[in-house]
Amino acid sequence: MKVTRDVILDLLPLYLADEASADTQDLVKVYLEQDPDLAKLAGQWRRQLPGPPPPPVSHEAQAQAYREAQHRIAIRTVGLAAVITVGVLGLLALGGVLFIFFI
Repeated sequence: MKVTRDVILDLLPLYLADEASADTQDLVKVYLEQDPDLAKLAGQWRRQLPGPPPPPVSHEAQAQAYREAQHRIAIRTVGLAAVITVGVLGLLALGGVLFIFFI
């Protein structure tokens, strides 16, 4: 069976992520040596891959981030309630002034 470019394109993500078996890596390497255009494309794709995944976050750090988020949400909620209250009281005061002015 002949290995086609489509087969190599299917295997390329595994090869670039270093997750392919040794036999698959050898197969892709040999094919890329014979197809310089695909080798160039593979090099471009490799440069676009993200680095290694970040280390896992500890449970304590997650809990701290959650508490900080809750605190910020509470502050925003209180601030929004204050703005709405001041706005409503301002409208009521303006209505009272206009009522007295036009009576």
